[in-house]
Amino acid sequence: MIIIPARLASSRFPQKVLADIGGFPMVVRTAKRVAHLDRVVVAADDEKIIAVCKEYGIEAMLTSPTHKSGTDRIHECASILGLDDNELIINIQADEPFIEPDVVESLMKKLQTLQNNNTPFIMGSCYNAINADAAIDPNLVKVVLDEMDNAIYFSRSTIPYNQGGGAKYFGHIGIYGFSKKSLKEFCSLKDAPIEDIEKLEQLRAIYHGKKITMVKVASTGFGIDTLEDLERAIEIFL
Repeated sequence: MIIIPARLASSRFPQKVLADIGGFPMVVRTAKRVAHLDRVVVAADDEKIIAVCKEYGIEAMLTSPTHKSGTDRIHECASILGLDDNELIINIQADEPFIEPDVVESLMKKLQTLQNNNTPFIMGSCYNAINADAAIDPNLVKVVLDEMDNAIYFSRSTIPYNQGGGAKYFGHIGIYGFSKKSLKEFCSLKDAPIEDIEKLEQLRAIYHGKKITMVKVASTGFGIDTLEDLERAIEIFL
């Protein structure tokens, strides 16, 4: 199951999910990228998004406009749909119109392995190697890993700090996966101070001692965080 949280009232870039990219609204283009992999539902906070999705044959559902995070929004959607606790749910951000299907499939396979191993808390995401120049961009979230490829920390800052030289940098890709049971558990956790400071919802899990399994992928896609990103995306489809 793939659920795409879509919020019209973005604080940094209002209505960006409806921005035109090569003839399709951003949220529609994102949905179409992965529609062949599984059932896709857009969880929206506004009827405008619902109407646009229906126009293009994309299943969409209205959710509360007060959710703090996209993960809280997909949890409401999953609950309304009555999904089983063992259902694996992929959360793809609406501003990821270049997400590669191979990346999504890699995460799906990892989640299935965790489920087969009876892992008590199933949450996963993806990362790729980035260079030092990309690492200084606060719009590109960085992640530091342990030896088992679990996330230690995510930050908009450049981490790790290259005091000793030879630092390797990994960029977080805007995709998450949960079992329905673990998604419910995540959303029941209290908000974390670091989550609010960095404005990164995944830090809630780490703060409360939950493991986020990370999958290394090769990806050239990028999220649309700024007007400059949108201009770059539009140029690709010219």
